[in-house]
Amino acid sequence: MRGPAHASDGRTPREVARGLLWASPWLVGFAIFTAVPAVLSLWFSLTDYSLLERPVFVGLANYRELAADPVVRAATRNTLAYAAMAVVGGTALSLVLAPLLERGLRGSGLVRAIVFAPTLAPPASAAMVWLWLYNPGDGPLARGLRAVGASSPNFLGDARWALPSLAFMGLWSVGSAVVVYSAAIRGVPRAVYEAAEVDGAGPVSRWWHVTIPGIAPAVLFNVVMAVIWSLQLFAAPLIMTRGGPALSTHTVSMSVYLNAFVYGRMGYACALAWVQLLITLALTILVLALARRAVVYRAG
Repeated sequence: MRGPAHASDGRTPREVARGLLWASPWLVGFAIFTAVPAVLSLWFSLTDYSLLERPVFVGLANYRELAADPVVRAATRNTLAYAAMAVVGGTALSLVLAPLLERGLRGSGLVRAIVFAPTLAPPASAAMVWLWLYNPGDGPLARGLRAVGASSPNFLGDARWALPSLAFMGLWSVGSAVVVYSAAIRGVPRAVYEAAEVDGAGPVSRWWHVTIPGIAPAVLFNVVMAVIWSLQLFAAPLIMTRGGPALSTHTVSMSVYLNAFVYGRMGYACALAWVQLLITLALTILVLALARRAVVYRAG
């Protein structure tokens, strides 16, 4: 005689239904706020849609226009350049700060709080603060440079300086990465550090040969997240430079916003958003592929 029907993993249909019931708020929310909008945006990317009239199917016309749009090309170059500067600079800085804070020096707790605090500031508020810092007339950076006899560049008004200035601004929000690295460092066995010290390895050598390999999974996680977030740069250039000067800080996210809500070209904006998604996926997969041999996961 057969017993009650069970799911393939041993759960009864009632247990499966109960689990789906508990997960239903998330499932419904995902469907309404993510899945359905994603499908609609893909459809709109194949249409001429102004938000005020019914969408008209145009096939791949929006994507062909994107390929020939000089503004989109400039925005893509700027976004990739910013991502390279922000990811490399932020990763290097956080990998230096985290081990220093984990040395247990006096005041390290306060410094850790100061490092993490900027991550709590809204992007718009942060942009306003940095507008003041970068002010070429009486901003703190300009006054500091003049105090030591150096001339202050126009950080946001010069096309050569604008994008690097935004990337430098991004360094002040490395607090989240520092917290992740600090937690990962505490998981590296102390015996490994002691063995390296016995072998004559100095602080820098231990950092490079013990700390970095020991926290490689955390490094990979932070790099992937940094790549994803940096490719979505939007608030800072919109508030601080309006994409200028001469499109030097115009980003892909700004192009999506302007085409959708300023120029009334929602179909074109959706096509650009899907291209942005594909670029993000491609770079994420590239990072994961390059890290496959470098990252070693410890058992237990």
